[in-house]
Amino acid sequence: MRMKRFLIGVAALVAMGGCAFLGRQLFKQPVVTLQDVRLVGLGVFGGNLDVVVSVYNPNDYQLDATQLRYQLLVDTVAVADGTLTDRQAFRSGDSTIVHIPVQFSYNGVNAAGRELMQTGAVDYQIVGDVTVGSPIGTRTFPFTSRGRFSTLNSKLR
Repeated sequence: MRMKRFLIGVAALVAMGGCAFLGRQLFKQPVVTLQDVRLVGLGVFGGNLDVVVSVYNPNDYQLDATQLRYQLLVDTVAVADGTLTDRQAFRSGDSTIVHIPVQFSYNGVNAAGRELMQTGAVDYQIVGDVTVGSPIGTRTFPFTSRGRFSTLNSKLR
């Protein structure tokens, strides 16, 4: 009787491990690519950016984003962070454009602001993660993208 319980327990563990392995093999991580950074407005204390990313879903099924967390760094200084909780559907084999509204303060970008004023351009990086739901469960995957912002065209170069 004990042997039978033991064998059933082992079989259950093997089955669960196999399902987890199969789930990892069936899930392909979406690809997040920075498309654009647009200066939306400037004020006395800071400004607003529209950070545009493209999310490509290489899977054979739709992914539903439930959360996107991000941090914007100018040079190496964190100037903004936040979380988007708007649901977004990433269709199978397709790219979806996501707009991330970012507010920043001049206090957070002193050195970078000086470089921007002197040269008209500054290096930046956006890092974060996206949580998606799928038929095989919920997954969170990280992303990082770098670029150079120019005030001459207010776009990514």
